[in-house]
Amino acid sequence: MSISSREMRAIETNAEYFGISRLQLMENAGSCIANQIASRFKPIKTRIAIFCGLGGNGGDGFVAARHLLSQGFQIEVVLAGKPTDITDEEARTNLNALLPLAENIITYEVTDSSLIPDIKVDVVVDALLGIGLKGAPRPPTSQLIAKINAMKAFRVAVDVPSGINSDTGEAFAEAVKADLTLTFHKPKLGLQKAKKHTGELVVAPIGLPEELEHFAGPGDVEKITKQRSPTAHKGDFGRVLVIGGSAIFSGAPALVALAAYRAGVDLVYVAAPTETAYAISSMSADLITVKLDGDHLNPRNMGTLAPYLEKSTAVVIGPGLGLHKDTRESVRQMITPIEERKIPLLLDADALKAFAEFKHKMKTPTVLTPHHGEYRVLTGHELTDDVGKQAADVKKTAEELGAVVLLKGRTDVISDGERCKFNFTGNPGMTVGGTGDVLSGIVAAFMAQGVDPFDAAVAGAFVNGAAGDFVASTRGFHMVATDLFEWIPKVIDDPMSHAKVRKLG
Repeated sequence: MSISSREMRAIETNAEYFGISRLQLMENAGSCIANQIASRFKPIKTRIAIFCGLGGNGGDGFVAARHLLSQGFQIEVVLAGKPTDITDEEARTNLNALLPLAENIITYEVTDSSLIPDIKVDVVVDALLGIGLKGAPRPPTSQLIAKINAMKAFRVAVDVPSGINSDTGEAFAEAVKADLTLTFHKPKLGLQKAKKHTGELVVAPIGLPEELEHFAGPGDVEKITKQRSPTAHKGDFGRVLVIGGSAIFSGAPALVALAAYRAGVDLVYVAAPTETAYAISSMSADLITVKLDGDHLNPRNMGTLAPYLEKSTAVVIGPGLGLHKDTRESVRQMITPIEERKIPLLLDADALKAFAEFKHKMKTPTVLTPHHGEYRVLTGHELTDDVGKQAADVKKTAEELGAVVLLKGRTDVISDGERCKFNFTGNPGMTVGGTGDVLSGIVAAFMAQGVDPFDAAVAGAFVNGAAGDFVASTRGFHMVATDLFEWIPKVIDDPMSHAKVRKLG
């Protein structure tokens, strides 16, 4: 199964979070390169040139140089710039590890084409760029690529031939034509299309257990984070419509809305019965309310809600909604235009119970966020305490309903019917009322910004739980849901920071 560059980076980040350092991964990758070459060539009289870039791919090359030297090969290293230009910390560490061996390795620093060495070797290793290339390579890298292609040597590409887009397979004017491509962990998406550049393709394990791909982590947050342009306008980062509240409940929809704001959405509309809407407005000046006729959601409200559906890029239905007969019918009626417009939808709390009465395979991107009791209402059966069996059950339900199911619990289980991930953030203090509403707001904010529902649910579960863990680290389990708001932006901006408060076991 192939993997995108974005997914690969997320896995590497998550690996570091769970204790497998990038330095370890780089060591394993470089060792794999050396072993592949050693299995094909004898050290005696075999000269090898390793062309190294300034990032992680170059770091893999430095490690390979050290291992090959220890096996008796004659090594030359060509660096695409100066050592001080290296941007990757682990790559810099591995270059420093080569310095004591300098008298046994010929090193060239290439800052422009005039410094490209005229060398003759038996094997040339392309460790210039690797994954993540979006635009055409620039000098001196482009000129080094041309040099590699002109050399009469066996060409080995590290992970992806330089000059190839690892996701699309697009080859730029200067792209390495390898005899062997050694790609790590899994084949990259674009390699199938780039066959004339890859040569023989070998997939090498670098110590990333497959189980790791099923764990939510900081990488899942980083991969969905949207950068803000200086020219951004109001609405560019999404509009969320929250439909909830009743004569009894007003806090839940407000928590969803405020959490969505903290997660980066631009506008949130909270639609609630008139008196409840006034109560919600009094909670914060940031809250925009839509007043609905009656003391609970009812079919008469459909006309009032219609223009807000047109504006919204995600909708949340359920927090504090109640289960009046009219309300349950309104949920059914509301889903129809949402599906017609393909608006991303999140159903939580009472809306899940209403949906259970008429459930069908969804025709719009949908996330369902039940706790175990709501899951029983939704499916008609109890879950076991075994998380593995829960995952199989959730996966089946997600497939049947054409939705992402985020089962909330000690370990959150998230599935879209094909993929499945487990989230371990969170703590017993989060049993306090309202933390589930905060989760709904975060996930909805991500969906409103165009994030795939599964990715939004995984990232949202991690952020929500991590925010709760930071609260617990400062206040113990004496928390309320609004305590999470301060930490949501901090976790999104620096999700790896949660490693400081993460508890194993």
